[in-house]
Formats: sequence, C-alpha cells, structure tokens
Amino acid sequence: MAEYFQLLRRDLTGSLPAPQWPANTRLDHYRDELAPAIHAVLRLTQDQGGGRVASLDEWRRQFVTDAECDPTLCLVAINGDGILGVAQCWTSAFIKNLAAHPCAQGQGLGRALLLHSFQVFKQRGEPYVDLKVLESNLRARHLYESAGMRFVLRDIVPKD
Repeated sequence: MAEYFQLLRRDLTGSLPAPQWPANTRLDHYRDELAPAIHAVLRLTQDQGGGRVASLDEWRRQFVTDAECDPTLCLVAINGDGILGVAQCWTSAFIKNLAAHPCAQGQGLGRALLLHSFQVFKQRGEPYVDLKVLESNLRARHLYESAGMRFVLRDIVPKD
C-alpha cells in the first residue's frame, strides 16, 4: 500500500508567536563535538516520523560538503541531562528533521523548536518555511497545523 507525505508551509510575513521553552532548556546549534549526541536523537526518533538519517559519518560530512547544511541552522535544545531535541533546517528554508527525545516529548519542546525555526528563517528574510510530514503521522501534523503551517501538496513517499 502506498504511503503519502504532505508538504506544509508556514507564511513568515506576519507576526510569529514566541517559543515557550521547557524549564532549564537552553538553545545551541551544531558543533562537531555535539554531533554524535545530536545524531543519536535524530536516529532515535526517525522511525516515529518516517525520516531518514544517514550514518553518523555521512551526516557529519554534510555540514562540510552540502550547501543546504549550515551548522547554525541545526538548532539543538539542551538541558543538564543532554540533548533533548533537534530542528535540522536547510538553507532553502526547509525543516528537514524535527525531533524531540522520548524523555522530552509532550512538554512543548517540539513546538518551541518549530516556532524558533520560524523566527530564524524570518530573520534571514525568508517569506515562508516548508517541511514534509507523513500523512499518517497525525501527532506531528497536529503540531505543525496548530503552529500555523498549511497544506501545500500531497505526494507519494518514494521507495528506496
């Protein structure tokens, strides 16, 4: 049976809500010394969202070789216990991965990372930001739609 994704878009030209971060959470971005821990959170949550995260070495190499990968657009939420969540964004105003560690899910962290991503792209002068979500991922779709993202198109998930 075919699986579908939806492309969603958030208009950034109007006012944006401020993120509300869970207590004791600070924001950082990709640095090579954090790469293994960031990658581990992305891999841990990839099955929930249907995303594909390359091996650590390949993923790490993208930050050096791929023009879409800007370390400052890999947003990382951290507390005293470690990395809680990641919003890996591309320079083309696209949110590639949004992941909250299972221990941090249901606490508003995903919403805060999403809203912060919107602000980052607005500051960069982007008129909108896009992402893809599996049509069957109702929890994520609800989060994105409640944050003002709107349906653009539906397409079949390509087979590997």
